[in-house]
Amino acid sequence: MTLQLQPNIPDPDDFYQELIGMQRDLDEEQATLFQARLLLVLANHVGDRAVLTQAMEVARRAGSRAAAA
Repeated sequence: MTLQLQPNIPDPDDFYQELIGMQRDLDEEQATLFQARLLLVLANHVGDRAVLTQAMEVARRAGSRAAAA
């Protein structure tokens, strides 16, 4: 399996609204826990450790660039 970095979600704006909506009534701690659970569910679905490592590295680099800006 290869990490997909190109847009691959149909109706991404609708997905984003659904994701935000799922957290709307949560406090910050509950939202953080929701995000962690979602990440673990999706990581389990992917199941490929190399792809997961690559995704973590991409996310880390993106976060580092945002912090530097």
